[in-house]
Amino acid sequence: MAVIRISAPETAEKNEVIEIKAMIQHPMETGYRRDERGDVIPRDIITNFRCGYNGEIVFEAEFLPGIAANPFLTFYLRATHSGSLNMSWTDQDGQSWSATHALTVA
Repeated sequence: MAVIRISAPETAEKNEVIEIKAMIQHPMETGYRRDERGDVIPRDIITNFRCGYNGEIVFEAEFLPGIAANPFLTFYLRATHSGSLNMSWTDQDGQSWSATHALTVA
């Protein structure tokens, strides 16, 4: 089970630009490193991140093997209406993790 951390305001004024931070605990092994015995450590990377705001995708990122372990993202969005931020990560094997954050717009 992955550990997901989201930092985002719970409330915002209408049309306020807010900062969203998201991190997922994941080793992000490139497949190029070797262990202490010299065996190749198998590749294990997250390939995609997506954030939806009330069903509309507002941010998306593709990850490649050069991304460090525990990917951390910061992005901004304009708070137009109350709803939820739905964030999802998908790895190379199709396994997914997700988290939701409620946003109230006054």
